Formats: sequence, C-alpha cells, structure tokens
Amino acid sequence: MILHIIHAMNPILNSPSPSWRTALLRPALAAALGSALSLTTGCVVAVRPMPPPPPAAEVYTEPSEVVVAQEPPAPYTEVIGIAPGPGFLWVGGYWHWYGNRWVWYRGHYARPPHAGGHWVGPRYVIRGGSRIYVRGYWR
Repeated sequence: MILHIIHAMNPILNSPSPSWRTALLRPALAAALGSALSLTTGCVVAVRPMPPPPPAAEVYTEPSEVVVAQEPPAPYTEVIGIAPGPGFLWVGGYWHWYGNRWVWYRGHYARPPHAGGHWVGPRYVIRGGSRIYVRGYWR
C-alpha cells in the first residue's frame, strides 16, 4: 500500500522544491502506516497444542491377555479411507490397555507382517469376575 501512495506521488516527489516533498510525504506515509497497522491488529488466534501421540503399537502374532482395572471407553467412530496401495489391510481403531490406563489407537492401513496374514482385533471379556483385555494380533 505504501508503494502505491509513493508511486502516485512520483511527479510531486521529483519536483525541484524539497518543501513540497516533505509537506506531502509525511502525512501520506503516516496514513499508509496507520492503515497497515489497523489491518494487522485486533485479532488474536490461539492454537491449541496437539495431544501427545499414543505410544507405538506393538505387533503381536498371537493373542495375549491382560487383567484390567476398568472397562474401556466407548470406541470412536472412524471413517475408512482408501488403501494406500495393494497389500494393505485396514486395522480398525481400538482401546489398548497401556500400563494403568486405556489409550486409543486410531484405525489405519497396515501391511501384514507375513504373507496371507489378517488382523484379529482386540476384545474385552469378563472371566471369573475379572475384566480381561485380549490384545489384537496378526494371524
């Protein structure tokens, strides 16, 4: 914007009298700077930090069980996208017991660790009065 004002004033700035330049340039620059400042103030945008990613998912090749303290929360609804290429299988999102809490692992496409493999999702059962988390695994 300042360049437009200076370009419009080019004939005046090139006049032989320096007093014209000074008299006209100062108010024009002040107006241009005021306009530029008014466009850049007044709006504050705060960005919420992303939550830390869950720990890396372990790849299990056989089921294993863990006694857990509480049932998992309700699962999230996920949208299954298009596979990134041949040989990829969808691994649906699930709650995984991590230490002493549930951690959500989002659904994703993955290649089986061996030819012909398929994903068996985790499940949660009650056996003998205990809550059991049976980990998902590749079969």
